[in-house]
Formats: sequence, structure tokens, C-alpha cells
Amino acid sequence: MVMEELEFSEPTLVSINLPEAQLKNLDVSILRLDEIHPIISGNKIFKLNYFLKDALQSQHKTILTFGGAYSNHLAATAFAGRKLGLTTIGVVRGEESGHLSHTLQFCKHNEMKLHFITRSEYKNIDSDIFLNKIQQKCGEHILIPEGGYSKKGADGAALIYQYCAGKNFTHVCLAVGTATTFAGMSKASEQGTEILGLSVLKNMTDFEKRMNFLIGDSHKKYSIINDYHFGGYAKKNNELISFINQFYNNYKIPLDFVYTGKMMFGIVDLIKKDYFPQGSKILCIHTGGLQGNKSLPNGTLIF
Repeated sequence: MVMEELEFSEPTLVSINLPEAQLKNLDVSILRLDEIHPIISGNKIFKLNYFLKDALQSQHKTILTFGGAYSNHLAATAFAGRKLGLTTIGVVRGEESGHLSHTLQFCKHNEMKLHFITRSEYKNIDSDIFLNKIQQKCGEHILIPEGGYSKKGADGAALIYQYCAGKNFTHVCLAVGTATTFAGMSKASEQGTEILGLSVLKNMTDFEKRMNFLIGDSHKKYSIINDYHFGGYAKKNNELISFINQFYNNYKIPLDFVYTGKMMFGIVDLIKKDYFPQGSKILCIHTGGLQGNKSLPNGTLIF
């Protein structure tokens, strides 16, 4: 794995004593992918793994990818690229402003070349016309789809499963955005384990289409729940923020409001609603994303 060259640590597996779970004889643990690196952590680096390997073996040693002003994916790509001696180019959604977000400042600090395009242009980043124009402007490169959304990204995400294999979990739960990590975990999962996804997007109607693209027909057991998006991607309310603060107060585990906060809120609520059979052994994947909290006003979160 490329991660070994980047000096990432192995994540820890932490048991959490949720009162709701104890009442129903449920065992709940969290895989702390947020701990694997002090600067960049979570699932993003796994999705990048095979793209980075390809770039290292290429002559031009350049990777190009896409994202918004607060993209964890762009930040992970920039950091990994600099550490591995690769040239990185980030195509950013939206026109350049006088004050860059903390994420884009981080990308520039890690020597990523930023190329801003309008939101209307960004809608066409998958078209041949746009990609040919980018090729002419930026030269030869390894192209990484936004968020790593690809079969190669799913194969990289499947590497996460090594940290929970053989531990007899009945359910492995995670937040779902592009579904790339979810697909990889599903592909790698063991018989008898249900992969449970909690969508952070509103109206995710193309989930099965995404799964078919990422891993093809699968006979593995998986489920998707769309009830905990809090209004859509990066949307939030006081109830979610209060839950994240209370969770940190109880377990000293920081969550983010875009992904893991919604996922854990959903898991606790599903436990209350008897979604999980008694005796279930549940693993929640902390997919990182904590840098997204920096977009919140100071004092919103207690950590």
C-alpha cells in the first residue's frame, strides 16, 4: 500500500458504551480512521491508493482531480502528492475569490496547482469535450474522478476492510456520499456481515446504479438508509450539532457534521428503533473528514 510510504498509522478499534445499546445487548465499536495521520486522515487516502501507484509508475508523475472549496479529497490528494514527489492539479468548482478557504490554502501549501472553473462548467467535468480541454491546458496526467468515484477508488476503499475482517461483526456501518467507500467495503465484506450505509445526500435515487458501476452485480448483503441527511449534503441543524458535542463529551471522539456526525446520529436512533437484532455486533467506520468542521463558526463545537 502507498500508505506505508506515507507513514500512516494503523487505526484503532474502540468499543463505546452506548446506553441505548447496552439496554438491548448490542456491542458497538468504532474504527478510528480519523487517527491514522495527524494532518490528513480517514477514507480518502485509501480511495487514492491505486491512483497514486499508477502515477508513481508513470513518466509524467502528475495527477489531476476535482473538488469544491472544502473538499477533503483535494486536501488528501495534495498532501499525498507532495509527500510522494508527484505534481498535483486541482480543478476547483467556483470562481477564485480573494480569500481562499482553509482547505484550498492547505492544498496550495502542499504545492497543488489550483485551476478554478465556473459552477456551470463544473457540471460538465465528465464530458469528453471538457476533459480534452483540460488535457490540452494541463498536459499528461493520471485523472482521478471527484471523490475517487471509480472502480479503482472502490478497490482502494476495500483495503479498509482488513482492519475489521475476522472479528465477527454482524453490521459494518458508514456514511455514504459518492458510495465509493461503501462499495469497496461491500465488495470486501465477509458472508454474514451486513454493510449498512447512511446517506448524507438528500434524494440519493441512483444508489443501485452507482453500486453496479463500482462493483458490478454483488451477492453481498448491504442496505442503505436515507433518513439522516439533515436536509442534504453539508446541511445541519442544532440537533445534529448538539449530538456531536454530547458524543465528544461522553466518548472523547470528535465527529464531523458532514459525514460521521450524521452516521452516528443515525446509528443511535436505529438502535432506539430496534433496527438491530439483540446480540448484534456493530462496527461504525469513522471516515475522517474532521477538517470540514473548520468551516463552522468558532465555538460551535466543543473540540
